Amino acid sequence: MSSRSTSVRLHYALVGSIGGLAIASGASANSGTATFELPKLKVKTYHKPYTAIWIEDTKGKQIKVYRVFYDQSNIGKRWLPDLKTWWRRGGRAMTMPVSGVSRPSRGPGQYKVNLGSLSSLPAGKYSFVVEAAREKGGREIVKVPFTLSRGKAASGSAAGSSELGKVTVSIKG
Repeated sequence: MSSRSTSVRLHYALVGSIGGLAIASGASANSGTATFELPKLKVKTYHKPYTAIWIEDTKGKQIKVYRVFYDQSNIGKRWLPDLKTWWRRGGRAMTMPVSGVSRPSRGPGQYKVNLGSLSSLPAGKYSFVVEAAREKGGREIVKVPFTLSRGKAASGSAAGSSELGKVTVSIKG
């Protein structure tokens, strides 16, 4: 993966009429879920992408890492830095595998991630982020920005154009 030249496509979703996603906070922030799609690509040799999923603040600081999908053999760890944004913003400080976070890489399909309670996050602006990088393929990041506010349930989505498909976030207030 690391010896390829790729272009990164960064997508910011402006969800709703003004742009943003309101998510419940405090006692009413029971749980959240997210889904993301790894599209089926028409390429000669397909390699399952490494994928990282996290929430970050407006400064790009990782608040919580939910999943890192990668080849869990010892040699597979050497390509984790190809998830460049995740790696630079906190991934390099993690000792993989991490219980509850690390998972084997996935092929094409739609996947669901339980975000659990968001009540520990203070009110403010955040982004739900999915990054994918594939050997002999591309790298892509999809961000769904949202504003955490008390007592409001919400949902939002964004879509990638190559390595990632649709990404959705749903919070029950």
